[in-house]
Amino acid sequence: MKPDLPASAERVADDKSRIQSIGKMREILGCFSTVDRHLSLAEIGKRSGLPRPTAHRMLSALREIGFIEQDARNGNYSLGIGLFELGSLALSNMDLLREAKPFMDRISRLAGESAHLGVFNGYEVIVVEREEPTERQARALQPSEASPAYCTGVGKATLAFQRPEIIERVITGGLKAYTNHTITAPDILRRELATIRERGYALDDCEHEIWVRCVAAPIRNASGHVFAALSVTGGADRMTDKKLSDLAPLVVQTADTISRQIGFQPHG
Repeated sequence: MKPDLPASAERVADDKSRIQSIGKMREILGCFSTVDRHLSLAEIGKRSGLPRPTAHRMLSALREIGFIEQDARNGNYSLGIGLFELGSLALSNMDLLREAKPFMDRISRLAGESAHLGVFNGYEVIVVEREEPTERQARALQPSEASPAYCTGVGKATLAFQRPEIIERVITGGLKAYTNHTITAPDILRRELATIRERGYALDDCEHEIWVRCVAAPIRNASGHVFAALSVTGGADRMTDKKLSDLAPLVVQTADTISRQIGFQPHG
């Protein structure tokens, strides 16, 4: 019979076990990507290097706390809403949000419409903040909501400035029609993105929500990479062609100001 361990030794052993478990969970979460969003138990075991029973045990624990979801139809796993919520919390601490908020409030009041701030995650765009001039607004996008990059204003404003392989990855993932205005033809979307790059802003003409129109412009980080976008969004009855045209320069100017506030330095 083994002698009882001192309490301090037991605590050390428990801490070591917890750290090992956390490491295994991290390996499992690291198996997923924007390309591989749904994986089987076998695929996760192979990628993580964990024995199948261990991987299954860790997945079950992660599923209980909402970090992993399992498809009842095929048993495959995907990242859960719990991680998304934590990620949104982390984003709230970014310089971007702190610097953008006063400018969003100003442009929302000037336009009399909603202002949205979205961050591109490599496949979709995550709305991390929304400012309202009043309580009366179209549904539009909600904070912490993930939306397609190819048919929303903030999405297209970021997607247009990504590397060709990233654009093609989004296209390959499928261009689902949300309304009759959604661009679902790859070649037409490519031309649309080229137009956005040329003029410096994107338009969403009821492409994601049938009653919502918006104008959006890209935000660059200190290295000049477009990773986020600012939009002004409103009901189609208020966001006329003239209003969109009038708002576009203001949205571009505001997005450029936010870019400089977080470290971007234009050349020339």
